Amino acid sequence: QERMYRMFGTDSTENLYFSVSSKPLGNGLTDQLSGFIREHPDTMLVIIDTLQKIREVDSDSYSYAKDYEIINQLKQFSDSWGICLLLVHHTRKQKSSDNFDMISGTNGLLGCADGAFMLYKETRTSNKATLEISGRDQQDQKIHLIRDEEKLCWNFEKAETELWKEPPEPLLECIANLVTEENPTWQGTATELIEKLGLDMKPNVVSLKLNVNAGRLMNDYSIRYTNKRNHSGRMIFFSLLSKE
Repeated sequence: QERMYRMFGTDSTENLYFSVSSKPLGNGLTDQLSGFIREHPDTMLVIIDTLQKIREVDSDSYSYAKDYEIINQLKQFSDSWGICLLLVHHTRKQKSSDNFDMISGTNGLLGCADGAFMLYKETRTSNKATLEISGRDQQDQKIHLIRDEEKLCWNFEKAETELWKEPPEPLLECIANLVTEENPTWQGTATELIEKLGLDMKPNVVSLKLNVNAGRLMNDYSIRYTNKRNHSGRMIFFSLLSKE
């Protein structure tokens, strides 16, 4: 049975939940996650820590095809719900000229994922780390970080390549023209939004773009985006924030 907890002083964080148990992938995990998302339709991020905890072990567990299928199942799940799924996984101790080859398992894991972040330190006790980023929709990057001992967080120090900049997203411009001071709110389904804006897009693509760009819509256009599921489906809500 799925058990959800609030822990480590997070009582004031209403939308953060921890689960300490789950079923394996392929044997009930996605059903458990789907049930949680139905109960919490505002869910936008699911973190699984670690992959080894949810994968089913068999004699073929580390073949390319098996590793690819594991990530493919998780990717299909996240795409179907329009959420971000962050999967934590370990590296091998063996060094490689390509650091992403150090991901434990075969290349099938990275081959199916949309992208990967690799955080590593030269020594276990060092307060400096390197974050490498690789993804099919963005420029590869290597970022150097330094640990704040007081706040216990990693701060940006420098980047070896120019920091990636998000490309223009025409959907956000269309929404900004729809939600204005004269019409500060809008609500409807993704299908209704497509019709309203005259877009040539599928509803699930619109939902995915909105979930991915919710922060950008807020920061660049001062428009808050939320969505909730009701008897007629998932409803989209936009509201223009006051500039005061």
